[in-house]
Amino acid sequence: MAVLAKICGLNDAASLDAALRHGAAFVGFVFYPPSPRSIRPEQAAELAAGATGTAQKVGLFVDPDDTDIIEVLEKMTLDWIQLHGSESPERVKDIKTRFGLPVIKAVKIDSAASLKAIPSYDGIADMLLFDAKEPKNTENALPGGNGLAFDWELLAGIRISTPWMLAGGLNAGNIADAIRISKARIVDTSSGVEFEPGRKDPAAIEAFLKAVAKIETEE
Repeated sequence: MAVLAKICGLNDAASLDAALRHGAAFVGFVFYPPSPRSIRPEQAAELAAGATGTAQKVGLFVDPDDTDIIEVLEKMTLDWIQLHGSESPERVKDIKTRFGLPVIKAVKIDSAASLKAIPSYDGIADMLLFDAKEPKNTENALPGGNGLAFDWELLAGIRISTPWMLAGGLNAGNIADAIRISKARIVDTSSGVEFEPGRKDPAAIEAFLKAVAKIETEE
């Protein structure tokens, strides 16, 4: 079974073009101003126009108010809303109902204890995203995109009804091991295809997507 890939944090035409040309199934735009990958809704709308019908467009928000989401949806069409903060299961349900879009909910992992949060979102979110938990002792750590990986063995044999994707420190060099160990069928990278925070490297995007394309998982 082919593995699908998402390139997140896109904010320039060259990087988006690389993602689309080399087969990204999802392209992500970050609407979280503290992030170096953040993009204004009107800029994202202009970029995303070229992705229509080619890849699914994901808008990433962190603990958003309804007005934060409305501001984006007034400018562009999204296929998914990604929630990457501390949103409760009730808030996930509310956003799905209010905006009529499927929701990806990030669950942050740093140990086996972190897995206890998964059941409360299983069957509520339309997709889960397992990302490395931001370290408490790192100054200015972001909710995601810190270039950190977690122990992929934690996900081996996981049994949930909701589709899920793997994130956290993924790049062309480690993606084969990450998929082999975790059994992920969808993967997500952001910092792993950058030459500096917030600036994507089209060559690294190409290398990552080509590496993913070589991998097939068991049914």
